Amino acid sequence: MKQFLAFVLILTSAVLATAQSGRVSSDGTVPTANGLSEKSIHDLYTEAVNYALNKFTELEQKNAPYSEAVHRQILQEQKQLAAKYAAEAASRPELTGTDLYYLGRLHWLATNSIDAAEAFERFLALPGGEHDAMKQTARSVVVVMAAETGDFAKAEKTLSDYYANKPVRLSELASMEKQVAYSYRLEGRFEDAAPHAGKAFEATTNLLFEEESRAKALSQFLDSGVTAFEIERQLGHRDKAEWILGTLKKYGATVQSHSVYFRAIDEQIKYMIETGRKSSALAYYNNALVSVQKDFPDISLRIQIENNLKRKKKHYEILGEKAPELRDVAHWIPAKPEPLSGLVGKVVLLDFWATWCGPCFEAFPDLAKWHNDLGKEGLVILGVTRYYGQGEDGNQASEKEEVEFLKRFKVKEGLPYSIVVSDGQANQIIYGAMSIPTTVLIDRKGIVRYVETGAGTLRKREIKEMIDRLLAE
Repeated sequence: MKQFLAFVLILTSAVLATAQSGRVSSDGTVPTANGLSEKSIHDLYTEAVNYALNKFTELEQKNAPYSEAVHRQILQEQKQLAAKYAAEAASRPELTGTDLYYLGRLHWLATNSIDAAEAFERFLALPGGEHDAMKQTARSVVVVMAAETGDFAKAEKTLSDYYANKPVRLSELASMEKQVAYSYRLEGRFEDAAPHAGKAFEATTNLLFEEESRAKALSQFLDSGVTAFEIERQLGHRDKAEWILGTLKKYGATVQSHSVYFRAIDEQIKYMIETGRKSSALAYYNNALVSVQKDFPDISLRIQIENNLKRKKKHYEILGEKAPELRDVAHWIPAKPEPLSGLVGKVVLLDFWATWCGPCFEAFPDLAKWHNDLGKEGLVILGVTRYYGQGEDGNQASEKEEVEFLKRFKVKEGLPYSIVVSDGQANQIIYGAMSIPTTVLIDRKGIVRYVETGAGTLRKREIKEMIDRLLAE
């Protein structure tokens, strides 16, 4: 529980550094507070920001069992309480001075980011040069919100004002620069995004040695580094892109982060293959298995990196190669069997999945949407599975029974694309899909361009960006 409480301290503070565009209603099960009108807005903010910490401390003292549901409930209650107090504060006439600042913090804590930005802008418009630290925080929120909403003129102007004032906090810089870079990238303005992505990466590199939370610092560092790399790759700046990956690898070793170190190597190998240096990429892979011995004295960390690299070897081997034909295909549902060679001219997505695979279900709505929206542009999706000897509720089933189950499953889950059922693991072995879900993307020339295992929001975004890229070629 003590480790959990420490985590909550980090998470609770992170709520103040992250906003969402949605609104949180003040209705809900939150503690009532008597005499709200008698409390200062600063006191209301302090009470709201301490709510989660106090609740978790109370649970610890009572030795109450921890669960994700309890965790989420307490944080939701904190947001609701902040929204309640923000509504009270906003109702007061003629707010001035730091009242506006703490109103903004209450809205920010409640994830009512539009109202937060408005309150902070009113605070910044006040005359006088006092409360410099507060004004810098206010500027950081305004920059993030302006970038999110596409108001780049306001974002750039306020960011410039931030740099011109003090104190300059690395955490605020990282947040602002990352959001501005990300928003420019969404607009396809890579030249504008690149310098901001570089500054975000620089800030998060320094934060590796300043942040109290190692996990938070590593997450920020990796995220900003990969974002900066992707922007430079898109611009065709090979030297800059590889310098960023080299920096990720170097600092991954410095702080002994196996996840950062592996990601840097993985991206480097894939980038070398993408840019026509397949033999050099495979040599780099072999060298990485040697260098990790020196870079990671801790054998447990070293083994994790080595195992991750070995699991990816088959992916590296087929990237940039002609897509192998699907083997031992026993059944197609419902389409007529068609070899991959017959799909040249299309972008093909192979989704390796199974009915018992929970993470596979996460991808179904997106796969269906992509099939319906992008099929006319040349996207073909094939759901690749195999006989597992299972039917309804995991019960044992014959091949005929399993096929009938898969037909019903396809209708129930709303999967509009074809399902390919194989007899055996040959296709999983060929494509390095022994873990599922695994996604393979094949370009219009029939060349494998993407192979990754896993699900989640970031993976979905990555796959969609690659689909769009291949359709545009």
